[in-house]
Order: sequence, then C-alpha cells, then structure tokens
Amino acid sequence: MKLAPRAVSGHQFEIRHGDALVRVGQVAAVLREFSVAGVHFTETWTDDLVAPLGCGMVLAPWPNRVAGGRWEHQGTTQQLDITEPSRGNAIHGLLRNTAYELLEQTRDSVTLGASIYPQHGYPFTLDTSVTYTLTDAGLQVTHRLANVGSGTAPFGIGAHPYLRVGPCAAADLTITVSGATHALVDEAMIPVSKESVEGRHVDLRGGVRVGEIKADVALTDLAVSDGRVEHRLAAPDGTALVLWADEVFGWVQVFSPPGFPVPGRSDQRVAIAVEPMTCAVNAFNSGDGLLWLEPGAKWSASWGLRPEGFRAQHGSSMVGTGSRRPG
Repeated sequence: MKLAPRAVSGHQFEIRHGDALVRVGQVAAVLREFSVAGVHFTETWTDDLVAPLGCGMVLAPWPNRVAGGRWEHQGTTQQLDITEPSRGNAIHGLLRNTAYELLEQTRDSVTLGASIYPQHGYPFTLDTSVTYTLTDAGLQVTHRLANVGSGTAPFGIGAHPYLRVGPCAAADLTITVSGATHALVDEAMIPVSKESVEGRHVDLRGGVRVGEIKADVALTDLAVSDGRVEHRLAAPDGTALVLWADEVFGWVQVFSPPGFPVPGRSDQRVAIAVEPMTCAVNAFNSGDGLLWLEPGAKWSASWGLRPEGFRAQHGSSMVGTGSRRPG
C-alpha cells in the first residue's frame, strides 16, 4: 500500500476551541493555520512547500539577523553558520529546520519542544518549547526556555506570522503599529542607527494601507498598556485582527513582500508579516534587547492573535470584540 507523502513541515497537530482551529507543523513548530468558522486569520500554504518566506516559524535563539554571523563572547569571536548567503548573515536562529517533539496535547492546546546544543557560534545548551492555546478570545502563543548548560546564554525570541483578516486582500488592510522609532539599515539589512518615524513612510502609528507601503522595517518604542503591546490590521468592513504581545517583545518587524504564493496556484500576491521580537536586529552585537539566561534558569513570554468585530458578522462563538484578554 502506497502511503500518502508526509507534509514538508512534518507531522501536523490540530487544536480546536468552539469553531476556532489552529494547525501547527512539526518543523520549526510552524503555525500553519489560525481560522474561526472557516475564516482565516493567518496565511496558509500547501503541504508540499517549505514555509514560504519563513511564514509562521518560531525564531530562536535569535530573531532576524546577526551581521556576518559574527559576534563576541568573553573575548572570543563566535562564528555562526551563514544562513542568508545573499547578504552574508545568520538569520532567524537555529531551529528553522528542526523537527520539534510533541510534549503535550489537549483539545485546545498543544506544546512542542526542541533543544539547542552547542554548535558553530553558539556554545550553549537550551531546552525550548512553544505552546499554542485557543481561548474564547483567540490564540495565545507561549515561548519557554530553560538553560540546561553550564554557561550564561544570550538569546532573543521571535515569531514570523503572516496575517490575514478573512478574505480581504492584504494590500487593502490598514496596519497600525505604535512604534515611534525605526532601525535604519545598510544594504545587508543590518541596523546602523535608530531614528524617529516622524514624517517617514514607516510611521504606522495612525494606520496605513498595506498596499501603499513596501515595508521591511524593525520598529520599537512601542506603546505599552497593562504590560502589553498591540499591533492591528483592519479590513474595510470593520473586522480586524490584533497581535498582542508581552512587553518584553519590544521590537516588531513589519514585512510586506509582494511574492507570497497563492495556495494551490502558481500566482503570487502581497502578504503582511507582523513579527514580534524580544530584541533588535543584530542584537548579539549591539546588545539592544538581548536577554541572558543563567544556568538552571527558566524564561517564558507570550503573544497572541485576537479577532475583533468578528462575532457580529459571522456568528462565531469567540468573543471577537477585544473585551477579554487571553491568558
């Protein structure tokens, strides 16, 4: 008997809460789908593709780029493997091609784990896990790290979700991000300075139509309320999606590539990634937002997705009004 080919992202795990569905792939603990009553709030792709443009991946122990893959630790130059050859950088951590293990699963929650062992440019040992949980308010994603080695380990955590608001084209969504400062970068996309967004096309504080920007920008100095930051995508019909994150996610990368694949077809379109990050690009060198974990210590933080204005239009069992915080 011929077996059906396994998805490129490994074994698939589904969780449900009411009419909400999340699907997670084993490789990179990748978020394959978040939908409610069949309406999608994240981009999807076919099982035969590697996650396009990093879609939905967990980024650890650093998000974004390390310049030239080089950094200094206690007087020793560390050289990471170059994983962005076109720009000569190490990008998006060490777990992008790692198959996570299933640690726990219930109807509405799944936890996957993967370990990082000493390797080129990163001489530390960490146990990592990510928990996807559905609640009445939406999706909550919790990252956990434990330092099980002997040295104090530097790290950053990020995620790479591409977001949707139902059938609305990404180009027609309005994105609002409170970041007052952006990173000015060189040709290798490495920051050279931080500047105010005032008067620039990367000023998203008042809301900008995605189709009017060509964004690949890291923003910081985010507005914090009750220990959290929020970023918003709104459709013309009034429905919206909020990406909230704990305050430790002090940076966010906004990326609007024009070449995201259409599932099951050969054409492409604009997509919008809103990437929560605990540190700046190249933080291993700048120290900007870089976190350190002592031997035996543990760390955790969460972010999530909350649909708004959705229940009234679709009759969903989710709260969908922004009135209830998950977690």
